[in-house]
Amino acid sequence: MNATTAFIGGGNMATSLIGGVIAGGTDPSAILVAEPDARQRERLSQQFAITVTDNNLEALRRDVVVLAVKPQLLQQVCNQLAQSDRASRPLYVSIAAGVRTRAIERWLGGHAAIVRCMPNTPALIRCGATAMFANPVVQAAQRELAAGILQAAGLTAWVAEEDQLDAVTAVSGSGPAYFFLLIEALQRTAVTLGLDQETANQLTLQTALGAARMANESGLSVEELRARVTSKGGTTAAAIASFEHNEFHQLVSEAVHAAFDRSRELADEFGKDK
Repeated sequence: MNATTAFIGGGNMATSLIGGVIAGGTDPSAILVAEPDARQRERLSQQFAITVTDNNLEALRRDVVVLAVKPQLLQQVCNQLAQSDRASRPLYVSIAAGVRTRAIERWLGGHAAIVRCMPNTPALIRCGATAMFANPVVQAAQRELAAGILQAAGLTAWVAEEDQLDAVTAVSGSGPAYFFLLIEALQRTAVTLGLDQETANQLTLQTALGAARMANESGLSVEELRARVTSKGGTTAAAIASFEHNEFHQLVSEAVHAAFDRSRELADEFGKDK
């Protein structure tokens, strides 16, 4: 990536992206971070040898501005940027959850090129899943710039309609917590069956990792993989029957729909002018 990039906000997600793009060959001198916390600026400077500042307006001198602040702070940051002299118009990449592009564009003063993305927490270990939406102002080359940054955190995928990001939020954005909950339940049950906590934790985590890798790498559908391990009349079949009796699929569907509905509500809330 040859473009210069600024991050407004130097938290965990920004740190992960910075580490990824530098590992991918980006010159650290091409990266600037605007971060209000002096200790965090010092950590980032020492870790990556990048330029740091407490002045958000310096970000406007870069080709790409990654908005990596909390959703509640995004309007304030955008209003500040909009009030500055903007001879050049950067590409804005927002990783602020739940804030729609039309609100960001309005706060920036209009006609801004914006890519909104929904990453998830495994991006912190560069194993994330990030969906991206580009507003009509974004050019093809800018889409490539945005993808180049976000691919540093894992898999990326474009969606054609911004409303699809609510589904992404419900599935992959919140999804890691669903798997953590299942892992937690398996670990607790393993202990009630007589395993010690360490053994229960290790076996459950490795089982989750192995299942995910098989689903990702085998080329088979998850339905086929499940069928192959579910012998008729066996232990797995007994467990699956119990899941089905308790309407496991319906439970998951209701939970994901609840996350989807809440994503829409938050987008409406964050999009209001304050």
